Amino acid sequence: MENSYINGSDLLLKVGGKAVGHCTSHTLTFNSETKDRAVKPAANLGKQSGLWKGKGVTGLSISISFDGLRFYDETENGFDEISPKWGKGQSVEVEAFKREEDETPYVKGNFVIASLEETSPAGDDATYSGNLENDGEPSVYPGKESGGEG
Repeated sequence: MENSYINGSDLLLKVGGKAVGHCTSHTLTFNSETKDRAVKPAANLGKQSGLWKGKGVTGLSISISFDGLRFYDETENGFDEISPKWGKGQSVEVEAFKREEDETPYVKGNFVIASLEETSPAGDDATYSGNLENDGEPSVYPGKESGGEG
């Protein structure tokens, strides 16, 4: 059997319908906001049992960061194509998917471009990076039922 590990180059990111061009990496982070729940232990239990707190999830979010190289002949989504999307102050459709014939995303939804940064060191490659935050519930994400009810 050939290498069964997924190569990072096989996982792609689209912003506004086009792949992030000359992308060197992207990171998806699935966040849970939690709340501690502490109760007094029952009278017949020792006080040691009251040291353990329960947890409850109060919110879910997805954040995505990406890095890429600036490229003069960009045909996909580079800094020059993404920065006007940021400047509109509106959410954009984002997809994360495997590079295959069937490009079914494993994350898809509306995201806000929370930040966009350009780095231009003298004598080296110019790069850019960005951060995306979900705008409402994504239409596709791990654990979401296909019928729309999560």
